Amino acid sequence: MKQVTATGQTVEEAVESALAQLNTTKDRTDVAIIDEGKKGIFGIFGSRPAVVKVTVIIDPIEEAKKFLLQVSEQMGAPIDIETRRDGKQILFVMTGEKIALLIGKRGQTLNSLQYLTQLIINRFSNQYLTVILDAEDYRNRRNDTLIQLAHRLALKAVKTGKDVALEPMPSYERKVIHTALSDNKRVKTFSDGSDPHRHIVISPVK
Repeated sequence: MKQVTATGQTVEEAVESALAQLNTTKDRTDVAIIDEGKKGIFGIFGSRPAVVKVTVIIDPIEEAKKFLLQVSEQMGAPIDIETRRDGKQILFVMTGEKIALLIGKRGQTLNSLQYLTQLIINRFSNQYLTVILDAEDYRNRRNDTLIQLAHRLALKAVKTGKDVALEPMPSYERKVIHTALSDNKRVKTFSDGSDPHRHIVISPVK
């Protein structure tokens, strides 16, 4: 958090001085007047400067976008980002010519970026925000794949009578599996292990 305390003959002058030091504009700051100052006789004797404390307001979503743009540039896959907000959930939709680099094998790079972006956004936010990164509609396609996988492995668990453990997944992907099998009376699902190795186990109901 950037903040400075500045002085001036008037409050306005003190604020201008602070904004110049912070290299920002008034609409991106929070201004607290510590002392309004005093002009004094003839504007000299007994005068007291105005004192203000100016704090830069950091937009957590902008910081997260800045992080993603920087990382994608360093990976040689520059992107454009569209942001959508639904309450405390922030969706960043990324597009670019080399977007496959940011998705990675089975979305592993995308999931890692999402985890890091979530850390960045919540460092600057005063409320907990959930981040979802998407590219080329990967999340919807992945959800369809997960639902098919869930039903296939549930069938395997019933046929063999043994528990079936899935690969580690982030929490929202595990939720897709749980939801997909919630109405299946022949199996039950539970999560096992600790992040980042937490995974779902599909167990036949005996």
